[in-house]
Amino acid sequence: MFSLINTNRNMKPLLAICITLFAAGAAKAQTPPAAPYIPDDTALYRTIVQQDSIFFHAYNTCDMATQEAMYADSIEFYHDKGGLMTSKKEILESTRKYICGKVTRQLQPGSIEVYPIKGFGAVEMATHRFHNNQEPDAPSHPGKFIVIWKQNGTRWQLSRIVSLH
Repeated sequence: MFSLINTNRNMKPLLAICITLFAAGAAKAQTPPAAPYIPDDTALYRTIVQQDSIFFHAYNTCDMATQEAMYADSIEFYHDKGGLMTSKKEILESTRKYICGKVTRQLQPGSIEVYPIKGFGAVEMATHRFHNNQEPDAPSHPGKFIVIWKQNGTRWQLSRIVSLH
């Protein structure tokens, strides 16, 4: 009888560990994995992906005329480290001074999500990296961004940008 009682005492911690592991596994099993993004409007998705490509090709090649045309006059650029810029002219000047020939943007493939904004345009959310062209071996960390695209007929412009690094 003594050995049975002693065995039960030794089993209690093991039983508690097993119950904890089972409960953690059950909780994890109940949380479904995130569903892959599927656009509601594939034509809009393709349009915004194309606009993103056009804009950032201009950004990476210092095509200031294309960038200027793609920024709305009422642009608002929110940057977690740089703050808020609302002057199209200042944004372009900063790009010319600090980005041209110095930084290259690379979109994370498959990261773009696009959602329509009825009567206005679309929201784009994605992940990208910026590479320092002057220090090619410098680490590059992913950043998230949100762009509110305004549609004027067939023309699309960046009206609000949120950049988080």
